Amino acid sequence: MPETSYLLAVLGITFAITFGLRALPFAALNPLRNSGLVRKLSLWMPVGILGILAASTLRTTVPAASGALLPAVVAVAVTIAVHLLGRRRTLLSVGLGTLVFVALVNL
Repeated sequence: MPETSYLLAVLGITFAITFGLRALPFAALNPLRNSGLVRKLSLWMPVGILGILAASTLRTTVPAASGALLPAVVAVAVTIAVHLLGRRRTLLSVGLGTLVFVALVNL
């Protein structure tokens, strides 16, 4: 069995590395807070992610021959409308869009 001092040294090193890796993103982000590029990315990335998610979902889960094409298009429209009218709350828009799709497909 290893000595207590060895175990404490390993735990201390592990703690220091883990703490450093967790703190590094915050330290790197601090100078970027006033950057115009970061402001633009924070505005457009959620919309871009929603667009990619909607396109990917429509392409892979809704074949043109199935009856789910119309509910999928309606759900995407609801997601877009809620996102734009609901002050860009991504979780709200994705959640409502998903609920609309599930409700329309099952009714």
